[in-house]
Amino acid sequence: MAECKKEHGECGNGCFVDSVIHVDVKDYYGKTLKTKSDLKSNACLAPAQPIPAFVLKALKKIHPEVTSKYYGCGLVVPECLEGCKLLDLGSGSGRDCYMLSQLVGEKGHVTGIDMTEDQLEVARKYVDHHTQEFGYEKPNVDFVRGYIEALKEAGLEENSFDIIISNCVVNLSPDKRKVLSDAYRVLKDGGELYFSDVYSSRKLSDEIKNHKVLWGECLGGALWWEDLVRLAQEVGFSPPRLVTANVITVDNMELEAILGDYQFVSATYRLFKVPKISNKASLVIYNGNITGFGESLEFDAQYTFKVDEVVEVDGEVASILSHSRFAEEFTFQPPGGPAGCGVKKPKVGTVNPFELVLQLGSATVSSATGGCCGAESSCCK
Repeated sequence: MAECKKEHGECGNGCFVDSVIHVDVKDYYGKTLKTKSDLKSNACLAPAQPIPAFVLKALKKIHPEVTSKYYGCGLVVPECLEGCKLLDLGSGSGRDCYMLSQLVGEKGHVTGIDMTEDQLEVARKYVDHHTQEFGYEKPNVDFVRGYIEALKEAGLEENSFDIIISNCVVNLSPDKRKVLSDAYRVLKDGGELYFSDVYSSRKLSDEIKNHKVLWGECLGGALWWEDLVRLAQEVGFSPPRLVTANVITVDNMELEAILGDYQFVSATYRLFKVPKISNKASLVIYNGNITGFGESLEFDAQYTFKVDEVVEVDGEVASILSHSRFAEEFTFQPPGGPAGCGVKKPKVGTVNPFELVLQLGSATVSSATGGCCGAESSCCK
């Protein structure tokens, strides 16, 4: 994407003007941070959670320089990826893109978009290296320079992606509504935004929001979690499904003094572009055909589906499962089907990540991370 000029004379139709926040963030991630050790808090460090063997195997094949310049706050791996077309918002050095490019396979494709040229330079440097490492005939990854609030200007077409992921990046945007609305626009019907980010316990003060280091450390731009729930539905997504939540401890006395009694969590949500739900509950049976999840599928913090077990789901989840890439992975019982003691009732759910942490009585709420379909089927057509 062409660099914008003050007069806009050389911008063309794809120009998106930097805000002060964009400039500060690009400087922080392009110049201030050289490795993870330069971070001044632990907000952008991934929590220590169990990682499935097939994901570990994929991560080990990624070039060390790409990994060393990764600053995400969680491991973002949705399930059922084989053959999918995937977009990574704020792809940075490309670590998640290269990991996911192995899971979507040669018939799938991963696009990374980032506004920081220094990060993109690292990501693009190793395209050929990873193509050879993965044994592909041609690359299934590309990187675009652009802004996550301006996907159209970056050349990304409407209704073109099966899945969008983001790892600790939405908080860095000054316009979260635009991020969500653009993501909704480029997703196909039935598509999903699966993302990890930082959330605050209440609306942040101007002092915190105007602090450059706190913005760069993923705290100054954190959404109040209730605002995410509201904004997501306003732009058209189904109500957010909370997957995981982890307490963030800053461990920096200077920053803690500024933050006061604000609390923060790293949380993963999944948002779907599906028809509006009915209020009717449904009965579903997981078929067990997703690679890595042969016995059970932990869909979110409320629902875990075991193979051949009849589970009652609410209208929201029924709509998601029947209109997304998961439709072929479940058997849906007709209305008035079997009920009674053989049907598993769901536990009480929540979209509040702070409440989820308290419910489980732990600072870390772990969930199995996602995976891909087996060789016999393709989740994304």
